[in-house]
Amino acid sequence: MALAPAGGWEAGGDLYPAIAHRQANMHRGTRDVAVTAETLVSMLAGRRAVTSSTTVAFEHIPPELLAHQIRGLAACDALSMIDMALREGYDLDAERVTCPVRILWGTSDDILPLPAGAVRYGRDWLPTADWIELDDVGHAPQLDVPLETAQLILDFTGDRQWTLSSARLREPPR
Repeated sequence: MALAPAGGWEAGGDLYPAIAHRQANMHRGTRDVAVTAETLVSMLAGRRAVTSSTTVAFEHIPPELLAHQIRGLAACDALSMIDMALREGYDLDAERVTCPVRILWGTSDDILPLPAGAVRYGRDWLPTADWIELDDVGHAPQLDVPLETAQLILDFTGDRQWTLSSARLREPPR
């Protein structure tokens, strides 16, 4: 299972540097507000602000979870990872992936937009993956539509009792 995995943009294109710059700015901003995370997410406008790049539907996400995510992001060394990826590129050794793969992607993903954020997965790396697009879902389907995401994972991993009308099986971007 992969939920909007990073790296699918065209190598050498402009998308990844723009994504990396945005992610670095987001990380810096998160460090600035981490000490007031609980206060920030206690307000609806604060919850929308911290989820605007990751979800479409945010009202159901517990404020405690959002505060935890803010503190976790602020504490990690994201800038080193971003710098390394900019220097060395972002690649997948697809030949080593020998198991079935399902990729879920929200059509309203603001961080890794379709199709530009996924083209190498569909064309080069995992062209036989089970590709599902979720309408009106952002970058983090596990937060945006947690029940539907769990159902799609269960369906793929063996529990075939679930069906969803909101999920669309698609051809991967190429």
